[in-house]
Amino acid sequence: MNDDKMIITSLNLYEFSMANNKEMGVLIDKNDPADTQLFEDAMKEVTYISQTSQKFELNAINQSIIKEPKNIKEKTITPQKQNGYCIRTGTEIPFNIEKPLTYDAYKKWSEYGDPDYAEKYCHFTGEPSNGETSVARPIMKKNWKKAKETFNL
Repeated sequence: MNDDKMIITSLNLYEFSMANNKEMGVLIDKNDPADTQLFEDAMKEVTYISQTSQKFELNAINQSIIKEPKNIKEKTITPQKQNGYCIRTGTEIPFNIEKPLTYDAYKKWSEYGDPDYAEKYCHFTGEPSNGETSVARPIMKKNWKKAKETFNL
């Protein structure tokens, strides 16, 4: 937003949303007579949210070593796996158990929308699932424990 225009959108600013979700945005122009009141009302809401929200500072952690209490050696952390696999195509995608399909696979799946429809691959490992996976259960049972540990599910 700026002094004259604002965009209100449902888009989450990360790649997976842009590639896989249907999103909508609305442009509000303060100088358009039809939008003047809407702009003022939205600005009041933005001000209210800003004034009542808890402020925080986001700091990126660039260290791969955690210091334990005294007399305990330093522990090296291995980065967590960040990618998953489309349960229909096996294509590598961001890991998200709520969205385990590529955009194209999701469009096809959504024609029927059956969350229990048997799929072909494990979202966690990418290995063939022989129908064990579905949108409702995107991770094979044998991989669930490891996926849970890896992604804090």
